Amino acid sequence: MGLQLWETLKEEITAYTGLSPATFFTVVALLWAIYYVVTGLFGSSDDHHQRSRAFEEQMEPLPPPVQLGEISEEELKQYDGSDPKKPLLMAIKGQIYDVSQSRIFYGPGGPYALFAGKDASRALAKMSFEEQDLTGDISGLGPFELDALQDWEYKFMSKYVKVGTIKKTVAVTGGDNGNGEALGTTEGDAKPAGDGSSQNAVAGTDAEE
Repeated sequence: MGLQLWETLKEEITAYTGLSPATFFTVVALLWAIYYVVTGLFGSSDDHHQRSRAFEEQMEPLPPPVQLGEISEEELKQYDGSDPKKPLLMAIKGQIYDVSQSRIFYGPGGPYALFAGKDASRALAKMSFEEQDLTGDISGLGPFELDALQDWEYKFMSKYVKVGTIKKTVAVTGGDNGNGEALGTTEGDAKPAGDGSSQNAVAGTDAEE
């Protein structure tokens, strides 16, 4: 009886699959092995995702952005991500944005971590990671670089909250008027000397013309 069933099964396998019984069972075994491996891989991936979700749930939610107002570039360095209790900030063209939600990119170990805590306008415009380009000085940039910087600024304006601006420090010297402009006199501002010599000199020049 058992032999009859085996012979019938072999005939059915050959009729429906076109394979010999030995080939058929080999294929089935291979498929089962592949299924087992793939299931194991996906199972590991699921476990990884579950652990990631559990870790994220343990993390405290990001606090709302705090408006800092006007701060210096030196003060901005405190928000480079090295202190997890402080927001992660970055500036473009003197405007400071809270990029804490993108800590994976701008935080420690991220691909753009060196931009955090700085005005990286020049580096973004040039797509440079050089130390000398980590500055807000955009003088001398070409039109394509300025366009690239403008694109970055639009992106930051639409994605992140602006929390302040960088305070511009201007060195005041004896020949400075306090506004970063050198003091000087123009011809219209010149006052005649007490003996009238300056006035006579100007009058003489007008007469020659």
